[in-house]
Amino acid sequence: MGACSERPGTPPDKESVMGFVILVGVDGSEASDRAVAYACDQAKERGGQVVCAHVIPWSPYSFTTPEDNEERLKQRNAELKAAEEQVLAPAVEIVGDALPCSSAVKHGDRVDVLLEMAQEFDANQIIVGRTGENPLRRALFATVPSRLVLLADVPVTVVP
Repeated sequence: MGACSERPGTPPDKESVMGFVILVGVDGSEASDRAVAYACDQAKERGGQVVCAHVIPWSPYSFTTPEDNEERLKQRNAELKAAEEQVLAPAVEIVGDALPCSSAVKHGDRVDVLLEMAQEFDANQIIVGRTGENPLRRALFATVPSRLVLLADVPVTVVP
């Protein structure tokens, strides 16, 4: 695996992910940028690498026609391209060339997909930024960071 100059959105080959791997969830927010910076510090200390991961919310549970499916595919591909350019590329740029870095973007439930990616890349740690969700939403639904802390098989660090 090369440095962070790899094309954003392209997951690393399974063989190239070795050593201490930090999966950092990114969404383009300032908290996400801080999480990437913290992940870099941790990876440098451990001689590890960073996988920047972005999840686009996507519900597979809808009834669609063939025309709807075709339109959804176009929308999905446009979302993937936008995520690569607007979210992953800036995150990878934060890492720079000092560390091995790759990126991945997928559709689905944020927590489920981040947990799947952590297993896929044999991550030793997950790092995410603290979300700024409003108190009512936080009371009704667990936040992504809190759900990750409860469900992950590896340590989760939430960066304020």
